[in-house]
Amino acid sequence: MKPLHEQHCEACRRDAPRVTPQEIETLLPQIPHWQIQTVDGIDQLSRTYRFDNFVDALAFANRIGELAEAEFHHPAILVEWGRVNLRWWSHKIKGLHVNDFVMAAKSDRLYADPQASAGA
Repeated sequence: MKPLHEQHCEACRRDAPRVTPQEIETLLPQIPHWQIQTVDGIDQLSRTYRFDNFVDALAFANRIGELAEAEFHHPAILVEWGRVNLRWWSHKIKGLHVNDFVMAAKSDRLYADPQASAGA
């Protein structure tokens, strides 16, 4: 199986299955800086990225926006001075899908390598 950051999102229907606890046990270690957070009764992946200033944080948020558009999967993004908080979940199924883990891994890749392509 390809690493998560090399996979692409699949179209998610309203009846798509949420990840199982067993799948979470396999997927979560692949994105070690992420945690599952429940917001309004919906499980979401959450991570805060740190930056030296607002400009770098905003640039990263914009790259995440490009990635989201390329994959047709969109997060909640909060940009503050020196940090960006991302939350990924699948809106249609009101929970976590494999797509969310893929996007978390792709987000980590963009953070680790600012030269990486957002569409990759």
